Amino acid sequence: MAHMATHVITGAGSGIGAAVARRLHARGDELVLHARDAGRAKELAAEFPGARTLVGDLADPDRLSWAFSHQSLPETVDSLLHIAGVVDLGPVGELTPKTWRHQLNVNLVAPAELTRHFLPQLRTSRGHVVFVNSGAGLSAHADWSAYAASKHGLKALADSLRHEEHGNGVRVTSVYPGRTAGPMQAKVHRQEGKDYDPGRWIDPESVATTIVMALDLPRDAEINDLTVRPGGTP
Repeated sequence: MAHMATHVITGAGSGIGAAVARRLHARGDELVLHARDAGRAKELAAEFPGARTLVGDLADPDRLSWAFSHQSLPETVDSLLHIAGVVDLGPVGELTPKTWRHQLNVNLVAPAELTRHFLPQLRTSRGHVVFVNSGAGLSAHADWSAYAASKHGLKALADSLRHEEHGNGVRVTSVYPGRTAGPMQAKVHRQEGKDYDPGRWIDPESVATTIVMALDLPRDAEINDLTVRPGGTP
């Protein structure tokens, strides 16, 4: 990208999202960082000087349109990076509709709604939408039903969007990381009743490298699906 690219990023507060934001910020790109509330937005603005923020609760996608109508959206968007996500494990016999809805809203419905809002800008720039999915978006295991369903849905969203927008020059990439060190992984281990050793899992910086690679790929090619698995013992 010859000009200074503008990236809208969810999940920039920790883990993979923070690693991607640091990488793009360091090279001088423009960042628009999504935050769930004004307090979080202030923290992100302090961490990434010069970045703009966009406030809206992904857990309540019905209200995102209202929230955005009271803020100035970027006129140019070169990439929309869906990195935020939530996870709550449990057997089907115990998961409540509230738990299902929370994961479906944050992990699937909100990304669809954000994409809808930014598609005009992405079409103009012939931009890129990146969905950070999960290994659970490809196969579901015991106790992972709601999270995996949200991520299987996210794959479907990405695949449909790719077919719909290919003629407009919009690239769509799904990234499927295996277990990645960070706050979400620590929570998963707590829910599984296991000790958490971040050294056993993928460094968020490694996943960030794959995302930036997909963004920087020349225009004649597009990475559709990228699976990133933990490597051997360090």
